[in-house]
Amino acid sequence: MVCIRCKLVVKSELDKLGIAYTSVELGEADLPEMLSLLQFEMIRTALHESGLELIDDKKSILIGKIKKLIIELVHYSEEPLVINLSVYLSQELKHDYTYMANLFSEVQGITIEKYFITHKIERVKELLIYDELSLTEIAFNMHYSSVAHLSTQFKRVTGLTPSHFKKLKDKRRSMLEDL
Repeated sequence: MVCIRCKLVVKSELDKLGIAYTSVELGEADLPEMLSLLQFEMIRTALHESGLELIDDKKSILIGKIKKLIIELVHYSEEPLVINLSVYLSQELKHDYTYMANLFSEVQGITIEKYFITHKIERVKELLIYDELSLTEIAFNMHYSSVAHLSTQFKRVTGLTPSHFKKLKDKRRSMLEDL
């Protein structure tokens, strides 16, 4: 689960199946009781039909947690990250960053840093489409050191300058799940 809608889908499917839960957060659901094999398969099937996947191995769970933290940082946190992303992830997940980075790259085919940058650029696109903030305000809100840094990174990822993107009538954004 990497978005708010995913949480709603999981809650809805658990409710439909009559399975109690204490909480459903991005990337995980806490259940007060162990599930039977039948219940487990019913959840797996229901989630699959909704376009979601049940993750039950430790490596996949760790990758899901890395994604969750990055999404929360980029899309929901207003505070700038005052330490390196690598240090932050290591502290939060209690794993060696090199191990996490290698695992993430091996499974996802992209580095953690590129995943982070891709999400930042998607957030910038969203803010440009809303057209409520200037590029300077967006750069500040997204914790870029300067507008030039934001513009360079935006062009490297999208092939367009932020101002050219803003002028496009058919503004292309990616769904968070596809990043």
